[in-house]
Amino acid sequence: MDFNSSGGGPNELHNNQFYQCEESKPLLGEMSEGNNNTKLGAGPCRRSLHHCSSSGMRYKLLHEGDIQVCVVKHPRTFLSKLLTSKYLRRWEPHHLTLTDSGLSSATPTGYMETTLSYSSIEDLQLLSWDNAPKYCVQLSIPGGTILLQAANSYLRDQWFHSLQWKKKIYKYRKVLNNPSRWDVVLKEIRALVDMALTSPLQDESIHQAPLHIISTLLAENSNLSAQDHENIIVAIAPLLENNHPPPDLCEFFCKHCRERPRSMVVIEVFTPVVQRILKHNMDFGKCPRLRLFTQEYILALNELNGGIEVVKKFIHSMHGPTGQCPHPRVLPNLVAVCLAAIYSCYEEFINSRDNSPSLKEIRNGCQQQNDRKPPMPLRLLRPEPPPLPPATILPLSNTPSPPQSSPPATTNPAAPSIPISSPTPSLPLSPPPSIVNSSEILVELERNNNTANAKRKGGPARGDSEPNLIDCLLVSPALNTLSIQLPAQADRVLGCFALILKMLSDYDDWRPALASLLQPIPFPKEALAHAKFTKELKYVIQRFAEDPRQEVHSCLLSVRSGKDGWFQLYSPGGVACDDDGELFASMVHILMGSCYKTKKFLLSLAENKLGPCMLLALRGNQTMVEILCLMLEYNIIENKDTQLQIISTLQSTQVGFRMYEQLCDRQRELKELQRKGGPTRLTLPSKSTDADLARLLSSGSFGNLENLSLAFTNVTSACAEQLIKLPSLKQLNLWSTQFGDAGLRLLSEHLACLQVLNLCETPVTDAGLLALSSMKSLCSLNMNSTKLTADTYEDLKAKLPNLKDVDVRYTEAW
Repeated sequence: MDFNSSGGGPNELHNNQFYQCEESKPLLGEMSEGNNNTKLGAGPCRRSLHHCSSSGMRYKLLHEGDIQVCVVKHPRTFLSKLLTSKYLRRWEPHHLTLTDSGLSSATPTGYMETTLSYSSIEDLQLLSWDNAPKYCVQLSIPGGTILLQAANSYLRDQWFHSLQWKKKIYKYRKVLNNPSRWDVVLKEIRALVDMALTSPLQDESIHQAPLHIISTLLAENSNLSAQDHENIIVAIAPLLENNHPPPDLCEFFCKHCRERPRSMVVIEVFTPVVQRILKHNMDFGKCPRLRLFTQEYILALNELNGGIEVVKKFIHSMHGPTGQCPHPRVLPNLVAVCLAAIYSCYEEFINSRDNSPSLKEIRNGCQQQNDRKPPMPLRLLRPEPPPLPPATILPLSNTPSPPQSSPPATTNPAAPSIPISSPTPSLPLSPPPSIVNSSEILVELERNNNTANAKRKGGPARGDSEPNLIDCLLVSPALNTLSIQLPAQADRVLGCFALILKMLSDYDDWRPALASLLQPIPFPKEALAHAKFTKELKYVIQRFAEDPRQEVHSCLLSVRSGKDGWFQLYSPGGVACDDDGELFASMVHILMGSCYKTKKFLLSLAENKLGPCMLLALRGNQTMVEILCLMLEYNIIENKDTQLQIISTLQSTQVGFRMYEQLCDRQRELKELQRKGGPTRLTLPSKSTDADLARLLSSGSFGNLENLSLAFTNVTSACAEQLIKLPSLKQLNLWSTQFGDAGLRLLSEHLACLQVLNLCETPVTDAGLLALSSMKSLCSLNMNSTKLTADTYEDLKAKLPNLKDVDVRYTEAW
């Protein structure tokens, strides 16, 4: 539909083609950036906003101001004579306020004793006669004229346009408040829109006031036909290009998306509106109906012939063709819409569980406890157990023999066998789906969780402890298989927005922020018990686990201690684990590669996930084999029986056998290196490398080495693997080397006795320097010419009580 650029009404539709409500062709199909096809949102419903000349004056809408007032009562035939007379009547100063209904004075006396209604103003114009008073606006009223005199021409024009706007808005509000014929109403709406577009006034209310008038009209006339709906939406489309729709209008748009998702209006009009919301909205909490409208729009796209492919193209249009999205608010807003939509699928269950009114009930006025409906029953599905494979299970007394490629002479004959779980008894066929009360499930979860916690701690069950997220879902094998059956529509909504989260995770620039937003697991417990949802979400977590950036994969861990994270959720035994631990192994691998608290991470694995690690190592998973070797190398496991069990597990596979042999060789070399003897001071020549240091340290015993200088060499953080093998090291000089944060993190875990450390002119940053807070023996620290900040310096001073000599010159903390 083409609109006149001069501000007139729209041209007639040709054969009413625009209003074909059931369009069969795939919409949004030509959103490519590199061709001349119609872009998303650039359809026939757009109207040019360039009604005013770019060189024309613009004015701020006046709401009040000081002005001179003169009232002249006369027959109209004598107006020009009076205006050219030298003896005009007296002028009164007034502070006038432009209300919604009229013009009133702060001092209601004299000419402005009563409020002047806009309906009584017959005409409004500027005076332009030669002998007329300067800078006057003429208001024609029955039986006379009111003259308003401003201080200059700009103020005069500002008063003129503001009064004209207020008068017209007052008229349209009255006309559209009592509609009679909708064809007339539609013409008035178009005229109202054109007036807003052509006004020289620049104010937010210039476009918002017409939208509020129209939204009130639609709210009070809900029985309009679908054709009237589309006509009104098309008419107000130009106002929505640079303005958010008000709440009532959002409700109207949501209804249209639900009832007519294939309407061309959804694509041509709603698309630019939703794009603007996603790009510029700062807080959906202030206007939740904007979020609801965006949600319904995406669901309408999902109902088109292209389905999820249309949604995918829309997401791509929001990101843009480049590798970096230029709009920082798009991702948080999309995630907020997805989370709200997912919660809406389980709203009845959640409110029934929490015994609180839903949004729908709040709107209906149901606030009291006795007004609430009984808790909604959940339909719980117990999937049939898989048939047991005919393969036999190893008995407990048998130990897997080492692989043939491994030399049996090196194995430990005294190593005990690995305990293998006893065969699982056959499970009875599951009963048919049963209907139970959701509050009963919650009570059962809490009771079982408290019992499980008491067993782990060796104490009695406590009924007042709050269950954590994962334990609530993993209290018993029976409850672990429970799944909530959603209605068909809710299931489609859940699938659509789960797929959108998958799409968001495919963009590299969005992944860090997405990982941070999802780190607290902001989903209802019911969704995490939904197998289909967790399966879709697994793709997102896999993308996090594959990303080499620490700010991404570190979000797999819990947001704080005491809470479970994605790492626990998708680990063996977790509610979402369905792949025998492959994703768990990937997460462990990426976290071990960058986690600066390696020992702490290994201790956590040994305490909570040692069984799954040993099982995966027994199945030949190389990452888990490395984990078990590191546990032995760093003396993480203190129990001798557990150590022997780990050794037996490593010797059961080829890769484990080989890596355990290498570990034994390293241990022998380490014992030789740490044997007492050798020099107490050592200085490497300049330009030495990591390989040179490793070769030197492997050439003899350095158990007495206390002072090592690597200044002006080419060593990097990789040499930290060699430095941590020096048990007596107290002074380390790394001046002007490439030793960085990763090396500092490793040193802080193993060299607790280090007293003097020189990091002058090294590339270390706050990320590595903060790790030094665990080295309580440090008494001298040189951080000259590093990227140290003042906050980190203050933190180090507070946590290192023995620190006496500090050099922070040429840093931010200096």
